[in-house]
Amino acid sequence: MSAQVVVVTGASGGIGRATAVAFAGRGDKVALLARGEVGLRAAADDVRTAGGTPLVVPVDVSDADAVEAAADRIEVELGPIDVWCNVAFTSVFAPFSEISPAEYARVTQVTYLGFVHGTMAALRRMKRRDRGIIVQTGSALAYRGIPLQSVYCGAKHAIRGFTESLLTELKHDGSSVHVTMVNMPGVNTPQFDWVLNKLPKRPQPVAPIYSPEFVATSMVWAADHPGRRAWWVGVPTVYTILGNKVAPAFLDRYLARTGISGQQTDTDARPDDPRNLWHPADGEGGRDFGADGRFSEGAWTRDPQVWASRHHGTLAAAGAAALAGATALLARRR
Repeated sequence: MSAQVVVVTGASGGIGRATAVAFAGRGDKVALLARGEVGLRAAADDVRTAGGTPLVVPVDVSDADAVEAAADRIEVELGPIDVWCNVAFTSVFAPFSEISPAEYARVTQVTYLGFVHGTMAALRRMKRRDRGIIVQTGSALAYRGIPLQSVYCGAKHAIRGFTESLLTELKHDGSSVHVTMVNMPGVNTPQFDWVLNKLPKRPQPVAPIYSPEFVATSMVWAADHPGRRAWWVGVPTVYTILGNKVAPAFLDRYLARTGISGQQTDTDARPDDPRNLWHPADGEGGRDFGADGRFSEGAWTRDPQVWASRHHGTLAAAGAAALAGATALLARRR
């Protein structure tokens, strides 16, 4: 496969950083979009080391005009955009009653509207060429809300809603542009170090926790196999989505009992903990947080569900063959 031009928002850390490096490993040209310049410079180094060509574009995805200008620059310097991955987000860990309207608006502007702005910029260019792939970073929390994350869950639900609407419009138009959503489990990213936290303890992902490098492979896979509208990454994602379809009231009670304590570590929160809501935690003079957070020990780097999801056609064929063989065997015995 010849080198592609790939855009990754939120590329300075976490899943975005790992996704950029995963594309770079194939020799792709990778445009790195984020606010934090320290993290962006380090991400560019990672991309070069992996074998890709980086382009650093500092941008706040909540600014639609800035995202549009970034897309113009990318196409001038790297070429036509083949893949656009929306990853950037911010959040607040707090009960709903403790989140201010301004904080809610800011998270929504970045985490929801940032995806909208990125999708708009990508589509303006892809539709006229009638090719291209948009990969939305989703979550199990796009299907099931949990305590302490009302603003994040709301944004992820909104992303799923507008993405599904867009899918129907592209199909109606007979467009060859694809959009897909990769729904993630809990991942060991720096978000648990830098989101605005109003809890007494430092936050943690809902276990089991996956490595960002592992889930990034699903972002690349989704870009290479764009026919599917959504991907579920990890057994917990499957349980959460299906469980909410079957027994949402049970999950309400279960999460009410376990969801608050289960998302907090034993470490006290501190007033000087980094916060990236209004300004990047890895801004000038800050530090590079990298792709991985502080939960690397025991983080999952494989999951049979992911293999099964990617090879469901093979599994279906094997199942059909086994059923046919069993049927033939029973017929002979009769």
